[in-house]
Amino acid sequence: MATLILTCSTGQGHNSCAKAIKEYYDTQGEICTIEDALSFVSERVSKVVCWGHVAIYRHIHSLFEVGYRYSEKHSGLFEEDSHIYKFLTLGAERIRDCITAGGFETIICTHVFASLMITEVQKRYHLPIVTCLVATDYTCNPGTKESTVDLHFIPDQPLSVSYECPNIADEQIISSGIPIRQMFYHHVSMNEAKLAFGIPTTHKHLLMMCGSMGCGPMKSLAKQLSRKLPKTVDLSIVCGTNKKLQKSLTRKYQNFDNIHIFGYVENMSKLMDSADLYLTKPGGISVTEASMKNLPMVFIDAVAGCEEYNKIYFIRKRAAKTGTSVRDITDVCLDLLNKPRKLEKMRLNLAAGDKRNAAKVIYEEMKRLLLGMDEQVSSG
Repeated sequence: MATLILTCSTGQGHNSCAKAIKEYYDTQGEICTIEDALSFVSERVSKVVCWGHVAIYRHIHSLFEVGYRYSEKHSGLFEEDSHIYKFLTLGAERIRDCITAGGFETIICTHVFASLMITEVQKRYHLPIVTCLVATDYTCNPGTKESTVDLHFIPDQPLSVSYECPNIADEQIISSGIPIRQMFYHHVSMNEAKLAFGIPTTHKHLLMMCGSMGCGPMKSLAKQLSRKLPKTVDLSIVCGTNKKLQKSLTRKYQNFDNIHIFGYVENMSKLMDSADLYLTKPGGISVTEASMKNLPMVFIDAVAGCEEYNKIYFIRKRAAKTGTSVRDITDVCLDLLNKPRKLEKMRLNLAAGDKRNAAKVIYEEMKRLLLGMDEQVSSG
């Protein structure tokens, strides 16, 4: 089952999802290739979109929220005769050539842009392939209902209501969860994990991360927390790919024994195992990883749009809390760390969720559909 995964570099969540799926497919000995969907329009377009997304996320995130809300209210933005649809589908022929040259039988899209491109490919060329769109947030994103793919993989069954439209039948919606790396399905004890990162087992551990790009008010939060943290609480700050932030925080807190600054962390699974509480923006991948670890969360409202739905989803599950300001969020964290019973209830609420391996579900469902199509062709 040769598989092509089409992603887009509008934030690392879609790429992380693609890599998580490929990681599982590799364990099954399957041919699996990841490509940037926008590069089929042009390499320059892909680089500009990626650069623009990073800049907006880090510096003018309010613009992202405005754009997202506008697209929610104007579904025509992604319809077949729209400028956006026509622009995205400029690469349809090149995608077709890639699929046929690679002998790909199944196509997995981890971004709605990719699914719109595949929709156009199938309208033009009617390839004998099985296609799907994998949601990376706890909502139905704009453009999804204009995508004509065979299956939609969503984070949780109750969210299927938001997918109702003429283009999507009930049987096309599969509740799989959001794919994350296989390491997050494995756990070590909290004490073992704390020792691995030089944190005393008698200390509480607050882990802070704001996406792979290190966006949001991390400096302000670090400043507030450094003033209020008791010596029996350790704070770990993960800056991701934001080297400027890492350098600044390292310099400022180098003399604090209970504040630890990291750049990009390879073993986030073990770092999460070591934490009592996770302070993070509600990105789809981040919250899913924490959920798999039964790790209570406090949300930094750094970027709204789709992440607003992720925030609401976990707060309603009573697995997360948030605040209206940096000072408020700081107080929420310290309050929770002082109330182990509250933290335990939040852990139990997370533990009650679906813990299936999402990439495995996708693999099995896509294979089932492909085999069914092959049987139809044989019998026909």
